[in-house]
Parts: sequence; structure tokens; C-alpha cells
Amino acid sequence: MRSVTLYLAMSLDGYIARTDGAVDWLGGEDPKDPGNSYETFLKGIDTVLMGANTYRQITQDLSPDCWPYAGLSCYVFTHKTLPSPQPPDCQPVATTPAALLAILKQRPGRDIWLCGGAHLIRQFQRADLIDRYWITLIPTVLGEGIPLFPADGRECPLHLEGTHIYNGMVDLIYTRRNTLQR
Repeated sequence: MRSVTLYLAMSLDGYIARTDGAVDWLGGEDPKDPGNSYETFLKGIDTVLMGANTYRQITQDLSPDCWPYAGLSCYVFTHKTLPSPQPPDCQPVATTPAALLAILKQRPGRDIWLCGGAHLIRQFQRADLIDRYWITLIPTVLGEGIPLFPADGRECPLHLEGTHIYNGMVDLIYTRRNTLQR
């Protein structure tokens, strides 16, 4: 069965972006670095899920000239039309995460990447739809920003699956404890 992995970077103090959504503090990470887990992670997925703000940030700010997820199926959770030109294999969806996953998990394929942003991640967390948390801890303290884990009183027991250290960064890979018992 295909699993959903939240794969993203987080500051040492638990933020995934500045309060205005900027991720400029992630600079210095080289996806082509042989120690970087990004290339390894990409080999195990074929589908990317993201929110509209993340899509806008990628297409307008971070990678306006080159769609970084070419060859992967991409679904953007939004109730609006995506601006043209739209990257190939990228489509808007106006449904709940659970409804889309019910369809995607029935199809053959590799794992599914929950790419961001904060609002979409919270929807997945509340619905208990994240099977694996692959968090790259960046050695930066932001002081404030958009937290990965909101203070909503929801508990999610995890099992440490592995760690990886490179360039001062640490990958923390966790699986939900109840996933292990399925």
C-alpha cells in the first residue's frame, strides 16, 4: 500500500517558514550534495501533494523557470484555477485530503509526498493521514514563524525509523506507531 510522507525542512525551533511564509533561511542546502537525502527520497515517490501557497511560492519565487517536480504527478489543493501555463502532470483539486488519498492509494505506484504548506499539513495531521514524517532539522533558530506542529492538543505517537546527518543538518525519520501495527 502506498504511504504518505511529510518530507520538509524545519528550523531548530520548530518553524517551517518565517511568519510571512518566506523560506530564505533554507539557503545553503544543495540537493545535488551526495549526503543530501532529497535525491534518495525522490526515488521512492511518484506523487506530490501541496497547497496553493506552496505552489505559488515554487512557481513564482523559488523555481519560476523550471518546474522541479517534472515526471511526478502533482496535485494542488485549491478552490481556484491555477495560473497558466500549468506544469505538466500538475492539477488542481478541490476536495478533502482523505477523499483524494482514497483514490490515490487504490492506484499502483510509489509513495506520496506531502510537500506543504502549513494549512494543508494541519489538515493531514488532524485526519491522521501522514504515515511517515521525514523532517530535515536545519541548524537555524528563527525565533518566530509558521510552526510545523500547532498547539492543538493532538497527540501523535511516533517511532524513530532512522536518522541521517550531513552538512550540519539532521534528517529525522519517524513512522506513526499505529502504522507499524497495521
